[in-house]
Amino acid sequence: MRWQGKRQSTNVEDQRSSGGRGLAVGGGIGGIGIVIAILYFLLGGNPGDVTQTLQVDQPYATEPGEPLSAKDQEMGQFVSTVLASIEDVWRERFRAAGETYVEPKLVLFSGQVNSACGYAGASSGPFYCPGDSKVYIDLSFFEDMQRQLGAPGDFALAYVIAHEVGHHVQNLLGINDQVMSRRGRMSEKEFNQLMVRMELQADFLAGVWAHYANMEKGFLESGDIEEGINAAAAVGDDRIMKQTQGYIVPDAFTHGTSEQRVRWFKKGLDTGDINQGDTFGASVL
Repeated sequence: MRWQGKRQSTNVEDQRSSGGRGLAVGGGIGGIGIVIAILYFLLGGNPGDVTQTLQVDQPYATEPGEPLSAKDQEMGQFVSTVLASIEDVWRERFRAAGETYVEPKLVLFSGQVNSACGYAGASSGPFYCPGDSKVYIDLSFFEDMQRQLGAPGDFALAYVIAHEVGHHVQNLLGINDQVMSRRGRMSEKEFNQLMVRMELQADFLAGVWAHYANMEKGFLESGDIEEGINAAAAVGDDRIMKQTQGYIVPDAFTHGTSEQRVRWFKKGLDTGDINQGDTFGASVL
């Protein structure tokens, strides 16, 4: 991606040099519980759900962090530039529909962070919290994404940011509330299937952004789109389950298979039409 010199968003809150906040984990959580939390977060789950289940205790203050390195500063600038592009696309899409796009904040953190959805640790990975309309990212996730999930490249990071902002778009459209209102009113299997549809729609919305970003002269480079497709495949439920536990449990899927995530991302990429992303009405995912 040729991102240097382009507009950077003013909606990034960089908390990486402000010092972390420790998490004292109680409630009898064993190693299995921590692994489940890590996997849940890697798949983009809501940290509020996990912290309620795992009974995370109140945080304690730690010493202030070290100043950001030149590499860390550059990563922050990259994230700000990608977010600015995403803002431009969704502002125009909402304007065309006669609506106003309310921009989310993006919080960069290192170690631990406090959100309206609860406290999250370094293993959280990126997540969107509808309670405060913020995207939270610990950039160490992307090192893991490259090393452990085999999804390298700067556009892979851009795809993840666009996916999380896709959840913000769903929140603005009332989709998140509609889905969450069904929790407790159906079986766990049925609700998981509903969550898959919501996650695949966020992949589609990430593809819509990529469609318009690809039209911007001098922004994307050869191979960028392939990096995004590879990232979508890397975070499929089936691939992660196979990699971490050696077998696949389809009824436990909450985000979709690698094939499904790639297909919906590509549909958004190919069409650029938000009206083509009705994953909830699709007979075949």
